[in-house]
Amino acid sequence: MPRPRLLTSDDWPEAELRAAVLAGELVPVGACWASPAEPQTPSLRAEAAAFVLRDPRLIASTRTAAWIWGAVSRPPAPLEACIPPQVRVHVSADVRLREVRIAEDDTVALGLLRVTLPARTAVDLLRTPGPTAGAFGAAEAAAVHGLLGIGAVTAGELQARLSALGTIPMVRQAERRLRGLQGPAEGARHRARDAEHRPAS
Repeated sequence: MPRPRLLTSDDWPEAELRAAVLAGELVPVGACWASPAEPQTPSLRAEAAAFVLRDPRLIASTRTAAWIWGAVSRPPAPLEACIPPQVRVHVSADVRLREVRIAEDDTVALGLLRVTLPARTAVDLLRTPGPTAGAFGAAEAAAVHGLLGIGAVTAGELQARLSALGTIPMVRQAERRLRGLQGPAEGARHRARDAEHRPAS
């Protein structure tokens, strides 16, 4: 019988699992544990997220999806997931759930868990309300920066997706946030382009 890639508190008492981490025999993967020799892949992280999310109708999204894709080193607490508006599920306190309109082709199945694709993940993060008006949350900014940094998505692809959304809420702010993440030179280039297309007053 093959050995499971992940161990959970259903397999061993959590105190023993944490002791194994201190001994260098295991490493944490979200709410689970794995051998240090186990490759840290999106499918492994999705399996760990599925242990918490449990209901197969839940879709790992925003910072949870960014962690699964390898853009950040740790998952958020609580985990973040979404469901279409017509779906009704009960979740525990360790899951933050949002209702969103989401197309099937914006997600992919990684084992038992559906995950938003990197481009959809980044767009959702860019459109997330910040801690104060006009601000971009540091954790969300780091997740988008990570997705760009690992090459999971390009700034051009994100700009095209945002432009295609039209006038739905938070799109213009999301575009400004994206320019800010690309650095001063890129942001200045986009501002100049916007000025060229702005009607004269």
